[in-house]
Amino acid sequence: MRAVKILERVLVTIPIVLGVAILVFLFIRLTPGDPVDIMMGQGGAVSEGEMEQLRKEFHLDEPLPVQLWLFLKDAVRGDLGYSYVLKRPVTQLISERLPATIELALGSLVISLLIAFPIGIISAVRQNSAVDRLSMAGAFLGISMPSFWLGIILILLFSVQLKWLPVQGRIGFDAQLQNITGYFVLDSLLSGNRIAFWSSLRHLILPSLTLGAPVAAVVARVLRSSMLETLRSDYVTLARSKGASEWIVVLKHALRNALIPTVTVVGLQVGILLGGNMIVEEVFGWPGLGRMVVSAIFDRDFPLIQGTVMIYAFTFVMANLIVDVMYTYLNPKIEL
Repeated sequence: MRAVKILERVLVTIPIVLGVAILVFLFIRLTPGDPVDIMMGQGGAVSEGEMEQLRKEFHLDEPLPVQLWLFLKDAVRGDLGYSYVLKRPVTQLISERLPATIELALGSLVISLLIAFPIGIISAVRQNSAVDRLSMAGAFLGISMPSFWLGIILILLFSVQLKWLPVQGRIGFDAQLQNITGYFVLDSLLSGNRIAFWSSLRHLILPSLTLGAPVAAVVARVLRSSMLETLRSDYVTLARSKGASEWIVVLKHALRNALIPTVTVVGLQVGILLGGNMIVEEVFGWPGLGRMVVSAIFDRDFPLIQGTVMIYAFTFVMANLIVDVMYTYLNPKIEL
């Protein structure tokens, strides 16, 4: 029964993703700038006839409803078109860049949870103490700092001054890594390449920390609030009256119930990590989807923008679905 409901929710994501694709299709065509003009350097040494030929090749001479129909017809078949600038299938370009973005998002998620959970739990247990006030002040700071500013500060400190970590890229030039899955940390482990493993891990730390800091701040605050509420519950008082140790009460009884709202926030943040990493990828020269779509926006590369945004929309929807499924395991009373 649960599998059927999950399948129903997955099918519901299809019209949502297509709806987002239609909105993106319309909005990017309202932005100033002709893709052909940009490609040809504003028509400098190229004849008007050649430019019209390109517009015809890209179907830009067709009415907007016809362009939309052609796009949706191909998208339903899994064909997201060809990049105007890179002259390659959009699906191929996305598949090449997606592992880098997922690897960065997973690294950011791991770092953010490693920071947020201890801070949120300790702050709730020691409410109004110096540790609590300092932790919440750090959380406010983490939420307030722009990603590009934090990234630059981390580069100046750990790369320029201390020279501990690299400035940009995914792996060092001296690391000979066999590409198996596209995830460099995983590939280095699968191939037993220690040099590539440490190189890819060192390249991952700074961008992951930059992207994960705001997430850690949000999750820590939500977890603290949820823990404070559950610590005042009757079943927690009963567990204490039975003589259970404080940390057993906190971790076994309070934390599990506090995870329900926290999982919601984490699920939404996963979508943000995958779809909102454009600035971080630009700062650290990370060759992922975010950096590619920024270039596509400047080049008015319509198919590449549309395809990437559809991937982002699908990611957000699936993250929410996973959160709903996890709810049913954390609290069996909740149904999909």
